[in-house]
Amino acid sequence: MNKKNAVAIDENTPLLMLAGPMFLELLLNTMLNNVDTLMLSHYDEYAVGAVGNANTIMFMMNILFNIIATATSVVVAQYLGARQYDSMNMIYTLAVTVNLVFGLVLSGLFCLANPLIMNFLHVSREMRPYSMIYIYIVGGGGFLTAVFNVMLQILRCNGHTRIGMWVTFAINIINIGGNYLFLYGPLKVLNMGVAGVATSTVFARFLAAVALLLFFFATKTGRLSLRYLNPFPGKLLGKMIKIGLPSAGENLTYNLYQTTLLSFVNGMGNDSVNARAYCNSLIAFGMIFSNAAAMSTQIITGHLVGAGKSEEAYRRVFKTLRVSMPITIALSSANALLCRYTLGFFTSNQNVIALGQMIMIVDIFVETGRCLNMTFVNSLKAAGAYVFPLIMGILCNWGLGLTTGYVVGVALGAGVAGIFAGTATDECIRGLIVMYYWYKKKWLGKSVVDSSPYRK
Repeated sequence: MNKKNAVAIDENTPLLMLAGPMFLELLLNTMLNNVDTLMLSHYDEYAVGAVGNANTIMFMMNILFNIIATATSVVVAQYLGARQYDSMNMIYTLAVTVNLVFGLVLSGLFCLANPLIMNFLHVSREMRPYSMIYIYIVGGGGFLTAVFNVMLQILRCNGHTRIGMWVTFAINIINIGGNYLFLYGPLKVLNMGVAGVATSTVFARFLAAVALLLFFFATKTGRLSLRYLNPFPGKLLGKMIKIGLPSAGENLTYNLYQTTLLSFVNGMGNDSVNARAYCNSLIAFGMIFSNAAAMSTQIITGHLVGAGKSEEAYRRVFKTLRVSMPITIALSSANALLCRYTLGFFTSNQNVIALGQMIMIVDIFVETGRCLNMTFVNSLKAAGAYVFPLIMGILCNWGLGLTTGYVVGVALGAGVAGIFAGTATDECIRGLIVMYYWYKKKWLGKSVVDSSPYRK
């Protein structure tokens, strides 16, 4: 590990130095997803809802890949903050190797479970073939995402946030070009449709993973070699799993909860499914800045906690919230005001647009709560307090979000907007709880940094 290549991160690090490139990265990523949706909407409207269903499952896979990736971000940030550089190459090698193997196994399992997934989600007869082929192709290449996630966290914690922005920009160009070739260009004669879009996505992710690895070696951020795993650092792996499982478990329970809500929406008809898919594309823009700010603060918090600067970390998180909350509310409100026109880019179905307008109004409250959650949950994880967010996620997702969503959306007949009202209830109440937990400093003393090496 060459410490000269790690960007210095402390309490004086400007938020935008890290959040700016991450914001652009997330913006480009959101544009990529919207281009997929837009191009598919002009190809076959059933394909849009089908890919929306499939992406819910792909997101679940990504959460599982983040077991090690999330732990890597916590461990790397704290160890860099503590200036314990000697352990870094071992941490990097272990994270990449374990996630690659895990990714290969998980990709195979999701492909095998594809028919069961379709039955669980109650995917309609028209959408099922599209959803299944998308999962077979994109899910089969999921191990590429596993490697990408780990490398991205390593580079971010070393202060190299711009690389994610540039790689995402390249993915956009490649994916858009691939979509055009398969849907409207010279390869249209192959009649691959959704399969072509999925193939384009996997190819772009392959190039992205390779690009991050090349940047890692070119900048001498660290080294990857199996010799760093001899003797095998079992204690370190155990520590990372202990961190990653609750962190990923919190995201997994949220996704399972959202998947259950999606099964309710699927029972409301294809218009509701498509309205949800289109609105999720627009909603992604409303949460970009708060997400980037929360991820940046997580890195800064990890460095500060590792350096023993707990009071500076405490103040820094509230400082982030004072910036991100007003921007998040403004963006989600603009989304609600403009959605009548922006939804028109995706569809001319007036029923879908009417459903979408109701969703976007409710989403203002969803994003307000989500900003609280992302800011404080990310910071709690960076400080080593990774169990409490999981407990709150389970209790609030299923006890508040699912119950309210079912009662308002299904039992009372409010439809898909009622489902989103359940999510708003969950996000706002859970956000206030985790903010209070941070305010009371319950996270103190949970740092993962250990002065002894992690060996057997």
